[in-house]
Amino acid sequence: MDYVMRSVRAEEWPLARQLRLDALQDPAAPVAFLDSYEAAVARPDAFWQDRTAAAAEGGDVRQFVAESPEGEWVGTVTVLIERPEDDVRFGLPAEVNQGHLVGVFVRPEVRGAGVTDALFRVAVDWAWSLSAPRLERVRLYVHENNPRAAAFYRRFGFVPSGQRMPGPGPGSGAGDRREWELEYVIERG
Repeated sequence: MDYVMRSVRAEEWPLARQLRLDALQDPAAPVAFLDSYEAAVARPDAFWQDRTAAAAEGGDVRQFVAESPEGEWVGTVTVLIERPEDDVRFGLPAEVNQGHLVGVFVRPEVRGAGVTDALFRVAVDWAWSLSAPRLERVRLYVHENNPRAAAFYRRFGFVPSGQRMPGPGPGSGAGDRREWELEYVIERG
């Protein structure tokens, strides 16, 4: 595979913005992301600059991209560091220091070519490499109606934790069926 997996750089915010917008137009976006294309496209450049800089400089967020030999960004995953004392961004509160994978997207034309595996490997390896804080597990959430993603996560080594939380969208009215986000984890081995 000739793709390069690497961290984003702050000055690459236009590429990060475009990849996110492309992801939000994917047919799986309604069950894969907690964002909409309409909301994302309306955000000012400063939002994307700040977001990309934060994910590039380290700290508690790191965004990785898959870059083709021609320099095209074909995939991404972001790792959020979560500690028990942190405010909850999404999901259940952290019981241990952990990584949380979010924003997973791989362009349809490279799916099945090993790009997703390589992105996940670099993201999980980075999470395990941290010493302060030392992470005990890595988690992610997958919508119950996203079986393709769930199958990949299981194949990669994530297992359902048994925890779930209500997904966004329909299901809040009387008689509505609640949809669920299911937590998958890899424990430090």
